[in-house]
Amino acid sequence: MKDTFKMRRTLLQSGLALPLVAFCSEILAQEKFPSRPITLVLSAAPGGAGDYIVRLIGQKLTEYTGQAVIIENRPGAGMTMSAQYVRQAKPDGYTMLLTGNGMVLSSVLFNTLPYSLTKDFRPVSTLAFFDLAMIVDGQSKFTSVKELLAYGKANPGRLFIATTRIGSTQHLAAEMFKSMTGLSAEVIPYKSTADVMAALRTGDCQVGFDIVPPLLAQFSAKQLRPLAVTGSQRFPGLPDVPTVAESGVPGYEATSWNGVLVPVKTPDAIVRTLQQAIERAAAAPELRKTFQQQGYIVRSSTPEQLEQRIQQDIVKWKAVIKTAGVPKQ
Repeated sequence: MKDTFKMRRTLLQSGLALPLVAFCSEILAQEKFPSRPITLVLSAAPGGAGDYIVRLIGQKLTEYTGQAVIIENRPGAGMTMSAQYVRQAKPDGYTMLLTGNGMVLSSVLFNTLPYSLTKDFRPVSTLAFFDLAMIVDGQSKFTSVKELLAYGKANPGRLFIATTRIGSTQHLAAEMFKSMTGLSAEVIPYKSTADVMAALRTGDCQVGFDIVPPLLAQFSAKQLRPLAVTGSQRFPGLPDVPTVAESGVPGYEATSWNGVLVPVKTPDAIVRTLQQAIERAAAAPELRKTFQQQGYIVRSSTPEQLEQRIQQDIVKWKAVIKTAGVPKQ
């Protein structure tokens, strides 16, 4: 007993006791993670695609982690409000950020942002991917990408491509198609998907680019015709529709996606726990079926794969933006 008291006194005198206690407390905290509700912050308002996805996946995460996953919507200023909030949060795994292709594009399009996508956050996992489709009006004479390319090359300056918003994935996907095919065409950004559809109906534009989910009902009703999807593989919900790459533009791939980030100093063990829970949720058969019916492809990843995706997308879209002459803001 005297030896024990002597050891404690020696540790206190040497200043080693407090760091040792703090170290042990940190290990115990990591072992217990998660022990309280987790907050997943997103920039979208309730009811959008991102909100829909995280709420369903959040239910599975609650089931697998034993803790509630609270969805917190912080719309406004693009991703800035939500990103700032999570960047400043304690790096303990209890505050996550829904990221995506839009955040990558912001990092390329804006000269200054109050956060750094690559320096202030750690990747955890992807959640879902959204293919885009090359679309024409249901009554259009074009039935394939090759026919459209033939028309565009035979009629330089007379092909008009409808997309949504300057700097959106849809807009840049169209610009990339234009540059990779050498077409002399004009890309026309509209405010919404409804405006894109109207432009195709009136003939103001011959072809459009938009994400698949809001188009599925239009495909079923024959109001719109998909010429191709923009992913690296065919979309399972449209198995007869080829990819753009299959249709004569090798190497073309433009996919929107979302995933999860945490503050940069979040410990490895916590990141692994979160990634494994997301991987398990994304593999749930009923969830995958539900998402596919809505036009989404649920797919998790490792933190390293998400980091690689971000870096590759930054390089790719930076080149597209430069070629297209999209002004930085």
